[in-house]
This record gives sequence, C-alpha cells and structure tokens, in this order.
Amino acid sequence: MVSLGTAIPAGAEPADDIVERLEAIPGMTVLWERPSGAADYRFFMLSYRQPADHRRPQAGTFEQRFTLLHKDTGRPMVLHTSGYNVSERASRSEPTQLVDGNQISVEQRFFTPSRPQPADWSKLNIWQAATDHHRLVKALKPIYSAKWVSTGASKGGMTSVYHRRFYPGDVDATVAYVAPNDVVNSEDRAYDRFFEKVGSDPSCRERLKDVQHEVLERREEFVQRYKAYAEENGYTFDNLGNVDRALEATVLDVEWAFWQYSLESDCGQVPSADASTDDLWKFVDATASFSFYTDQGLEPYLPYYFQAGTQLGWPEPEFRYLKDVRRYPEIYRPRWFMPADLREQMRFDPRTMADIDRWVRRQGSRLMFLYGGNDPWGAEPFRLGPGTRDSLWYEVEGLNHSARLIERLPQQQREQAVGALRRWLGVGDVTTFQLKTVSPLDGHDELQDRRPPL
Repeated sequence: MVSLGTAIPAGAEPADDIVERLEAIPGMTVLWERPSGAADYRFFMLSYRQPADHRRPQAGTFEQRFTLLHKDTGRPMVLHTSGYNVSERASRSEPTQLVDGNQISVEQRFFTPSRPQPADWSKLNIWQAATDHHRLVKALKPIYSAKWVSTGASKGGMTSVYHRRFYPGDVDATVAYVAPNDVVNSEDRAYDRFFEKVGSDPSCRERLKDVQHEVLERREEFVQRYKAYAEENGYTFDNLGNVDRALEATVLDVEWAFWQYSLESDCGQVPSADASTDDLWKFVDATASFSFYTDQGLEPYLPYYFQAGTQLGWPEPEFRYLKDVRRYPEIYRPRWFMPADLREQMRFDPRTMADIDRWVRRQGSRLMFLYGGNDPWGAEPFRLGPGTRDSLWYEVEGLNHSARLIERLPQQQREQAVGALRRWLGVGDVTTFQLKTVSPLDGHDELQDRRPPL
C-alpha cells in the first residue's frame, strides 16, 4: 500500500487503495460506498471526528458526516459546503463539473446526526464551523494534493465565504451561489424595494399580495382548517405557540417563497383573491407549505434559525399591505421559531457579518458570486470592494434561487466565469468548453428541492 504522503500519478491508484488511504487518516471512517451513477466516479459517505469546541479540543467530540465523489487524486478537489444536512444523493456541483474534479459535500455542525451530545449551542457559530472545514481540508490534502475550490449555494454559499475569511489559504478560490449578506440586520428596506419591482408583471406582484391579504381576511376559516390538517398529520405548534401564529407566519412566506422557487412564467398559477378557500389553501400549501411552521417542520432547521438569530441576521420586510390583517408584528423573526429553552440562549451579535463584509471588500481574492435576478435572497448580496482581487460578480436576469447559474449566464460572461475558474485551478484553456449535462450526476439543482427557507 502506498503511504499517506506519497503522490500517485493521475489514474494510477489501485481500485481499492482510496478506501485504505481514507481509513488511514486518524478520526476518519468510511461509512458506506454506493453507486454514483457514473462509471468514472465512486461515491462514499464518511465521518470525521471533530472537537465540539475547537478552542477546547479536550472537551468532547462529534462525528461530522460528509460525502465524497472520488474521481482521481490528480484532479482538483471541490469543497462543497452544504450549510445544512448533507444529501445522500450523488450529484456534482457546477464547479465540480467545470473542472472535472473530485468533490466532498460536508454536513454543517449541529444538523443531525452531526451534532455534539450533549449539545452546547453556544458552539454553533461561523468560526467553529469554519474550523471544522479547515481540519477536514488539512486531513484530506495529503491525498488530494491538487488545487482546491470551495463552493456552496444559499446558506452553503455563505458558509464557503466564512471559511475563506478565517482560513484563506485552505482553498485556491471560492464560487458562492445566491448567498445573502445581511451586513446591518436592522436595515431591511432592500427587501421591500425588491418586492416592489421584482419581475416585469405588476399584476403578478399584486395578485400575490392579494392572496396573502385574503387568507388573513379569512383567518378563522383557515385556522380551523389548519387545526384539522395538523390533527390528521400529528403536527404540533409548541414552538410558535398556537396554530394562529403558525398561519400568519406561513402566509407571510407566500410572496417570498413564490419568487424564491418559481419563475415569472408561473404567475398564471397565482389565484385571484376571490378564489375559493380550497383553491387558496392549495396555492398557499404548494408555495409555502402548511407543514413547515409546525414543530415537526421546523425541527430540521433549528440550527439555521439559531445562527440567523445570533450571527447571520434575517430578512424582515415591512408587509405594509398586510398591516390591517396582521396580529403578530414580530412573528417573522427566527427566535419565535425556536423552542423556548433555545430561544433564551439567543443573543444577536451585529459585529459578525460586518467583519465578513469588510474582509470580502478589503482582502478577498479569487471569489465568484452569482445571483438570480428574481431571487429575494439576492436583495442584500455580497459585493466586491476596492481591495477585492481577481474576483467576479454576476446576476442572471429572471432567474430564481438556483445553484446552477453559470450555465445560464450570457455567453460572454459564461466564458469569462468558466475561464476564471479553470485558470484559478490550473486546468487549462476553456475556449471551446461548453457547460452541459454530461452524466446523471450533473442535472440536479439542490436548491430546487423546495428546502425552506434559505
């Protein structure tokens, strides 16, 4: 067997050697291997033992899951930060496809089962998570010694930027998709401006607002229906307190969720305000999901809401058009989606995102940001600054919350983006390269699985 530090020529390792090399890493476990769907890739689920608190490594550990799409140790490695749970589905991100590389996709700390036990939620912060990724990169680089690029979409894109801020030398470049950047949490007028002009059809915007208003006008009827729906499905509302509060939170999500997941071509699906209660219920459920603000719907996303309420910030449009039918003016804040015991632990630090933004604008390098023009999460985006070097920023007109935006760029911008990525990773000329689906691993857009909210 080749020793851990020995370089292997591209394509030269024995068929089973990668498993042996991975298992030789202290703290690394290969949990399973499954078919990848492509002949030139192997697909693994692994776990890596991480300190629960990187400042006190002796104070307990947890197992952090990640998947590996292994192609060849001589190819670049893509560090895909999920920001949430890791998917057990094999798929290549756009950067992985573009550089024909290997890929690891990492489950964020505190998303089960990658959660310390007992869980000290004060250790769920962006530095601790970045240090998780730093240790994992350091462990794998003796095997995957070619260049590395990090990528992620939505909260995963944010996570990739935070990792670069604290450990800028871990990877050679970062490609962040639809990543919000809430620098000043209390200043959210950008979202109101976005919803006033999104798309090119004013009537679509108005119909969405009318649907929200009408459902809250018929509040008592919807509350009774929601109660019956919850009883039928075993749902409870301890976090939010009652079904009426959950209804209001769901209705507030309708406009946002429509533009996040749909295109302007879907505007014909928006019912009129005088539609039947059945039709309004079906539209709201299909758009925002009545199951989400139940305790059972919120539970998988509690780590996100905890971080939103302590460091990341959160969007809070004014919803002026609903002022006469709202009952709970503070309901659209993450603390109200948490169990009471965790809610009491949440204290927001306004310095955290300001620090990230300064780093991007003053010291960031080899960064690529991509946004969909009709995506509400792009209302407060990352921006390049006078100190940002060798970096690119794109917005794709008419697109929503998508993790596959390079392929939708106009040709000149697409060639520029692909050329920069391949230059950063040293994988050659791109003048004749065209991004297209070439295997079963390449057609999946993780953000179109309707994973609310980010």
